[in-house]
Amino acid sequence: MNRAARLIATALAAAAVAAAAPAVTAGPAAAATTAADPFYAYDGAAPLSSYAPGAVLKTRTLSYHLLGLATPVRAVQVLFRTTDAQGRPSAGVTTVVRGLGSDGSRAVSYQSFYDSLNPADGPSRAVAGDVSLGGAIANAEALFVVPFVLQGYDVVIPDTEGQTADFAAGPEYGTTTLDSIRAASASPATGLGPDTRFGLIGYSGGAIATNWAAALAPSYAPDVNRRLVGFAEGGLLVDPAHNLKYVAGGVVWPGVIPMAITGVARAYGFDLQPYLSDYGKQVFAKTRDASIVNALGQYPGLTWQKLAKPAYADPNSIPEYLAAVNKVNLGSAPTPTVPGYLAQGDGGVLEGTFGNLAGIGTGDGVMVAGDVRALARQYCATGNGSVKYQQYDLLSHLGAAVPWAPTAVLYLNDRFAGKAAPSDCGRIPAGNSLAPERPAPLAG
Repeated sequence: MNRAARLIATALAAAAVAAAAPAVTAGPAAAATTAADPFYAYDGAAPLSSYAPGAVLKTRTLSYHLLGLATPVRAVQVLFRTTDAQGRPSAGVTTVVRGLGSDGSRAVSYQSFYDSLNPADGPSRAVAGDVSLGGAIANAEALFVVPFVLQGYDVVIPDTEGQTADFAAGPEYGTTTLDSIRAASASPATGLGPDTRFGLIGYSGGAIATNWAAALAPSYAPDVNRRLVGFAEGGLLVDPAHNLKYVAGGVVWPGVIPMAITGVARAYGFDLQPYLSDYGKQVFAKTRDASIVNALGQYPGLTWQKLAKPAYADPNSIPEYLAAVNKVNLGSAPTPTVPGYLAQGDGGVLEGTFGNLAGIGTGDGVMVAGDVRALARQYCATGNGSVKYQQYDLLSHLGAAVPWAPTAVLYLNDRFAGKAAPSDCGRIPAGNSLAPERPAPLAG
């Protein structure tokens, strides 16, 4: 094994330890360091709006950190211009790790499942050395990155949620991911270029970014779309309104209800306070900067009805919520033009989710299997005949990631190799309606 390979192997071993170890919450010093880091702020003289999406604003090279400790592996980080959920110019950050022996012709954009309402939990900050709860998740995700690096792929890791941590705001995840690819390709420090081919990959929260990027690329970033070889994802959020009903009353996942609604409200700029019960206000205040790890198992039995005033027992009676939740429904987004692999678990009872409502059905504990099947079938019906769908009936959300990961790596390897993309079109079982949510009257 050569020296570079040994370094990557060491990083992989450290990441494995991180994955097995309890997550560490950032102390005041770490949080202050993150907040004060000037790299994340655009401070140029020209208005941010004067730059094209994907334009490079700043670049730095640093050691790749694991659990706050510097490794000999080097990473390039880029601050770039992107677009937020409301179409406004914003600044995003991405990290580039060079593959072993890379010539810059092949790269993978890896979308993290750091799932947090705290900007300090972004993967770029973990790479830079900040130790936070979400940062520990990002460190553990080196397990997914290393197989590509060892094969010679460069890996680009965007902070998909933006700098205000707009959790679950899928369209913003997509534009940030696409502009990250543009910026990584434009910075001389990365070794990538305008002809570098890209694959997209992500699980869970990373799947949100992966699918939205693939869906928006033809219209938002055709220059990137022409370079995409395909996308691979698992455990996908399709129609968030369905997911909030599916996880309600469960054991592990109900804490995602206030997190997702907070993230979408933050992204689209509306105030939830007038609609919340006193208990709801307490829960939303407690989770406003939470990582997904803070929410897992912390709110067993939680439902939207416990969080809302009685008049708003149906969230569709809140106009701002209704408008926003329809904007983040992938069923209303365009169809990707590149091949895709979608995998989904359906053993949610293993993670304490027993929901099986009419029109929603079962899932992996947090993601709804019928929604993912419906999306795959929709792609087949609207012109993308290269859709591979795989359902793990006996695996939950966490469990399905284990067989999904190596399958996803092999899937993208084949796309880069120019092999014909497999298709399950015509064999995917029926799913749910992904039609937009409709308004509901106030209760009582």
